[in-house]
Amino acid sequence: MRLVSIAAVALALSILPVAAEDFARWKQLTNPFPSTGGGGVMIHDYKPVVKGATCTTDFSVAVPDAPRAYAEATFDARSIDGGILCDNGRWRMKDGSGEGTTPFRVFIKDGVSRGDPLPD
Repeated sequence: MRLVSIAAVALALSILPVAAEDFARWKQLTNPFPSTGGGGVMIHDYKPVVKGATCTTDFSVAVPDAPRAYAEATFDARSIDGGILCDNGRWRMKDGSGEGTTPFRVFIKDGVSRGDPLPD
């Protein structure tokens, strides 16, 4: 009987709506903007484009006292709150020197792109 109760609670929790985020409070993307990794790294030319279930952008990375590097990012895209949320991001350097994931998310609505987390 206890297993049934635990299963019922788990099912009930899995169908509860996720708490809504206030995407309007996210900072509007500017060019350039600081990298989530810090260290004075600035992200330039970040213009996410949604195509189907993905959101992609090419961009450049400016590090103090180093040549600019070029990269691309791909996110999962999903409709939410009248816009598109791009999350679960992956990036890679165009020259093959690195790749990884990012906590950065983009919300696009009415032609405006907002990012989270963006440093103050």
